[in-house]
Amino acid sequence: MTNLEDARAEIVSFDTEPLILVNEADEPVGALSKVDCHKHGGILHRAFSLFVFNEQGELLVHQRAASKPLWPGYWSNSCCSHPRVGESMDHAIARRSQEELGFATAMSFVYKFEYTAHFSDLGTEHELCSVYTGEYCGEPNINVEEISDYRWMSAAEVDAFIADENQPTTPWFAMEWQQLKSRGIV
Repeated sequence: MTNLEDARAEIVSFDTEPLILVNEADEPVGALSKVDCHKHGGILHRAFSLFVFNEQGELLVHQRAASKPLWPGYWSNSCCSHPRVGESMDHAIARRSQEELGFATAMSFVYKFEYTAHFSDLGTEHELCSVYTGEYCGEPNINVEEISDYRWMSAAEVDAFIADENQPTTPWFAMEWQQLKSRGIV
């Protein structure tokens, strides 16, 4: 575990929060509560993933809090969430990074993709996810309502971590990491 002395606890995510429903072209087609978007086979909604690197090129990864309804305790990329209705993607990423990690960073869009992932019989992610990278030189001030632990990892360590079946990682983290590698970003 990394230094969690300055960790804070603030509830920033709600099951009733409306998510932006989209079609395959990323055009908004409505809104639905987060809990309803993740029921059964999942309903396509807008999301983002942020990969934050430090000056040594290490990736900030985090362990999802045990209270998360889907993939609790699993390791994932630096920050992942959903924009709110009427919120730009850039603003959503800056807001959520600040809420979860205690900092916001300049970011660069890399690509967008659609995926579906089932978590047992508890729920499904069906997202049109925009993937971004950013840089931060310092330690995060994590929100323990969202994150239970974090680490900085080299690219080789991330590869080994994702490949290790004893380390639970979110499905989107593995998919997005492979794309970042294939695009020469890491």
